Amino acid sequence: MAQKSSKTSALQEKDGVMQPETVNSNSVKLIQQFRRKNSTAEELVQGILNGNISDLSRAITLVESTNSNHLAKANEIIAACLPKANNSIRIGITGVPGVGKSTFIEAFGKHLTSLGKKVAVLAVDPSSTISQGSILGDKTRMEELVKDINAYIRPSASGETLGGVARKTRETIILCEAAGFDTIIIETVGVGQSETAVHSMVDFFLLLKISGAGDELQGIKRGIMEMADAIVINKADGDNIKKAKLAKTEFNRALHLFPAKKSGWMPTVSTCSAITKEGIDDVWKTISNYLELTQSNSYFQEKRQEQNQYWMMETINEQLKNHFYTHPEITKRLDEKKKAVQNNALSPFAAAMELLSTYFKEF
Repeated sequence: MAQKSSKTSALQEKDGVMQPETVNSNSVKLIQQFRRKNSTAEELVQGILNGNISDLSRAITLVESTNSNHLAKANEIIAACLPKANNSIRIGITGVPGVGKSTFIEAFGKHLTSLGKKVAVLAVDPSSTISQGSILGDKTRMEELVKDINAYIRPSASGETLGGVARKTRETIILCEAAGFDTIIIETVGVGQSETAVHSMVDFFLLLKISGAGDELQGIKRGIMEMADAIVINKADGDNIKKAKLAKTEFNRALHLFPAKKSGWMPTVSTCSAITKEGIDDVWKTISNYLELTQSNSYFQEKRQEQNQYWMMETINEQLKNHFYTHPEITKRLDEKKKAVQNNALSPFAAAMELLSTYFKEF
């Protein structure tokens, strides 16, 4: 009888070595406790006024929330912060995708913090109309500025807001000002309609352009130059310097075709390179000159008062719209009307009037 081999099969598994824990269980508990903490509005306000960035971020999240349960708390925070707001310079920066907005803002922001400024960057990221998702990658692109203790970067999704400005950007400005930030930079998506919305909430409107990309004529045709207080041609470095100077001349000529601004300010055109930092300090000098002029002739304060009225009306419009779509009778009948319109059984205008009549009957 053959003796049984004691050799172990190559297919047999051996007992492995237990892997050490890769996560510290104590750290997990601390994080969980931190996340469970539900700060009161009063605690968040106090944190904001003390310059606590974590409390500022939590408060902004509440303000941006679409959850109706957060609305009262958010309004309480805004009301408490309002007396400490309105003490900053608000700068809107726009330009077509690819113009280098994020790179410019990082170079510009670092220049401002080197001057002792406290800078908050509110970067609005486009949301997908399909998945509703947003990358929110501005902190990644501004890797130097994000590490600056005197800077705060808050990316927000544009959501369904027309023009690519986050629904609550205006309120976020108030919170950042209350937290001690004296320079607020708002970066737009740069899709065409966002400029108008940003222009209605900033003191100075900066248009970034690039040369040699067919951008000169496009900028003039879009009419955005009428809103711009300054045009800066970015990427004026290397082989592109000559093209940038030529574009500067063309834009200067175009600016003289527009009527004089109510502010008394004549928009300027300059070149810069966000990579080499060449011309970045000139941008701040231009903004400082604008502020000196508009504050001396009272236009600065007058514009802010007009903006406050504008945002009051915008808030009314937004709340009416939300109230309409969340009304029980409307939610009950809306799908029915949609199907009737799709099947050509009812015109869109007639369907809208019927829904509006239903809504107004409740009052």
